Amino acid sequence: MDWDATRPGEVEGPAPMRADAALTFIGRIRTPFATRDDCPRRGAADGPLCRIEVEAPWRPALQGLEGQRWIEVLYWMHLARRDLLVQVPRGRAPLGTFALRSPVRPNPIATSVVEVVAVEADAVLVRGLDCVDGTPLLDLKPARERDRPAPPVA
Repeated sequence: MDWDATRPGEVEGPAPMRADAALTFIGRIRTPFATRDDCPRRGAADGPLCRIEVEAPWRPALQGLEGQRWIEVLYWMHLARRDLLVQVPRGRAPLGTFALRSPVRPNPIATSVVEVVAVEADAVLVRGLDCVDGTPLLDLKPARERDRPAPPVA
C-alpha cells in the first residue's frame, strides 16, 4: 500500500514549519512488524511480545515499573505523513484528522496501553503494541486497569 498517496476527498494542509517544543526520544520500540502494512490496526493484549528499549540515561526511571500490570506507551510515528486535515478511511466518509486514530496527524504522537510481561534493566517486555520496529519512544506511564484495551470481539 502507498501510505503517502492522497485519496479522493482528502484535504492536505501545510506540513508543520516550526517547532513549539522539543521532545527527547528516550529509546526505541522493537516489534515483529517490519513495515506499516505488517502492523495491526490496534494492538491486542494477546499480541506478540514486544521490547521497549530504554536508553542508558533514562534506565533509572524504570524503577518501580515491575509492579505495574499495564502501562501507557507514548511513541513517535516517524513514518507518518503530517499534512492531512481531512482523511478518507477505507469504506467510510471523509473525517477530520482529529476524529480519527490514524497515524497521519500534525504531531504523529501515538499512545497504547499495553500489558507488562517483564521489566529488565534496560527494557520493558510488553504485549499490545501496533507500531513498526524501531519506532522512537517518547514516554512510559503507569495505566489503570480501566485504561487497558478491551478484549477482542469474537
